[in-house]
Amino acid sequence: MYNKTLHLALAIALGGGISPCVFAADANGAASDPAPSQNVHFDSKGKAPSSYTVDMQNTVRKTLPFADKRDLEEAKKGFIAAPPYKKIMADAGNVAWNMGSYNFLNEGKDYDSINPSLQRQAVLNTAYGLYEVVPERIYQVRGFDLANITFIKGDTGWIVFDTLLSKETARAALDFINEKLGKRPVVAVVISHSHADHFGGIRGVVDEADVRSGKIPLIAPQGFMEHAVAENVYAGNAMNRRAFLQYGLLLPHSPYGHVDMAIGKNASIGNMGLIEPNRYIAKDFETLTIDGIEMEFQSTPGTEAPAEMNTWFPQFKAFWAAENITGTIHNIYTLRGALVRDPLVWSKNINNALYRYGQTADVMFASHSWPRWGNERIQDVMRAQRDAYANLNNAVLHAANQGVTINEIQNVYKLPESLKNNWATHSYHGSEEHNSRAVINRYLGYWDANPATLMPLSPKDSAPLYVEMMGGADKIMAKGQSLFDQGKYREAYEILNKLVYAEPQNSKAKDLLADVYEQVGYQKESAGVRNSFLSAAYELRHGMPKGLPPKTGGPDMIRGMSTELWLEYLGIALDGSKVADQHFIFNLKTPDNGEQFVVELSNSTLTNIKGQQASNADLTITLDRADLEGVMARKTGFDQLVAAGKATVEGNRKPFEMLMAAITPFTPTFELLPGTQQ
Repeated sequence: MYNKTLHLALAIALGGGISPCVFAADANGAASDPAPSQNVHFDSKGKAPSSYTVDMQNTVRKTLPFADKRDLEEAKKGFIAAPPYKKIMADAGNVAWNMGSYNFLNEGKDYDSINPSLQRQAVLNTAYGLYEVVPERIYQVRGFDLANITFIKGDTGWIVFDTLLSKETARAALDFINEKLGKRPVVAVVISHSHADHFGGIRGVVDEADVRSGKIPLIAPQGFMEHAVAENVYAGNAMNRRAFLQYGLLLPHSPYGHVDMAIGKNASIGNMGLIEPNRYIAKDFETLTIDGIEMEFQSTPGTEAPAEMNTWFPQFKAFWAAENITGTIHNIYTLRGALVRDPLVWSKNINNALYRYGQTADVMFASHSWPRWGNERIQDVMRAQRDAYANLNNAVLHAANQGVTINEIQNVYKLPESLKNNWATHSYHGSEEHNSRAVINRYLGYWDANPATLMPLSPKDSAPLYVEMMGGADKIMAKGQSLFDQGKYREAYEILNKLVYAEPQNSKAKDLLADVYEQVGYQKESAGVRNSFLSAAYELRHGMPKGLPPKTGGPDMIRGMSTELWLEYLGIALDGSKVADQHFIFNLKTPDNGEQFVVELSNSTLTNIKGQQASNADLTITLDRADLEGVMARKTGFDQLVAAGKATVEGNRKPFEMLMAAITPFTPTFELLPGTQQ
């Protein structure tokens, strides 16, 4: 029993708790629309764009600056070659990546089921192959994963910037550039920030032994390891489930389904790795020369990631903008869930880069999207994005200081017209609606200062009241259908959502609400908002979709997780009601790294303190941290370690067994929309 419960707790804490910031599903395209070119809906319940949606898409085509083709030209510039394949296989045998599942976007057809602006972005993100950024010096492989992988040609080898999400896609990119430009060793790796689509492919380009020995510098911003592991641990399971909506993880790749992730097509399903860097950038500005290449790093913490940095190459007048300046305005609040970012800090860091590098840069490139060439063009994009983030912060707070609340700002805040006409400031990843609400949440919190909303009823409890007062389901359905028929989709889902919460098994109500959500999704420019509405429509019609589940961590993420973070996660995973009358203390010691902890259960709560040992502990567990990781990774059992002399247990095991039995096995399969649990 003891072995099973401890093993279970560790596996739950690590396997279920860590989720990379983005996930792909259906990378093999298996569920993709079999006939997208014929515009056949993948869902038998799916609807074509309504006349109102078609009219809105036509208005977008007439009002946005589609005559500005600079992005399209820059996305093609420097193209060298594309591989003969569109699929990249994972070592496990599944398809890790399939760019071919988006071929329908390159057929030259305008789809009324896709916002024309988003379709333009989705086409730009179909760039696939090897590109030259700076002649004979800087290259990118694009379209092999959600992010770009960049290769700087040094005196003797490649300096790699960002390594994609999976080992297999990164390895394929390295093999491809070596095939086309001549084989060169990797002499250094730079990771721009702490999101998995930028470090997960590390094992596809370097051996860990070469990093540990110092032979190959692995450079990252200070705080990288902590944030790479910790960002998604505490609420990781909930984030994982919510990601199914934001990223459309199991939506078929189709004009009616998944078309883009805004910063790239999708994310690969391969082996995600993590190797601890051997060199950190800690100063605001720090210069290194590696393999003949001079690089000045600009630290930008608290922008797109908690730990992030830009890079300036003075020899080439080239500015690497990491993920701080890409082909979209980003998320201030990420719909899957994350700490709200600071748009003012983001704007200030862009401004610093503009005045330090932008005045002389000849090319600006990044970890997503396409480069921009020419100093005037670079300054225009940098200023536009600087102003977009600053305007979001300032204009929202301007409205808030005049009484506009978090429940109103999404209908009040508008991007200035001058920025609407600049493609660089369109919110394909974020949206003005949810980002504006995030700014108020950051400064004022979720409450709108109306006492009625401070302690609201849960939707399942309040909805029946509304349904009763509105005259019952039939009247709501009739009104909802009427609103749908008039193209008043927001009004329609306002009332239909109440009905579905009140009657979660009412299939007609769910189907009508799904029809409404589908039209809203078709109209949205933001990929995340589109995916959320279309995914919700699918789940209302069919329940949570089945498919290849997203990757959640792995041995490298487990090794990178601090013992303290694991203990804190155990406190979250604990169902305190099951140990309400229990109180005990145990010591944990890991001699190989000199760490020790006191863990105490009291008042249905698990707490820990580092660097202490209790004299009155009920139980003391001693094992090396390296062996603890083996249990976490489900590679060994605790009793096996005891039998092998690698772990000792002193004291009363019974209370600890009770604690472990109270650990909740989180799985990302809970219901988000009423009546959708299968």
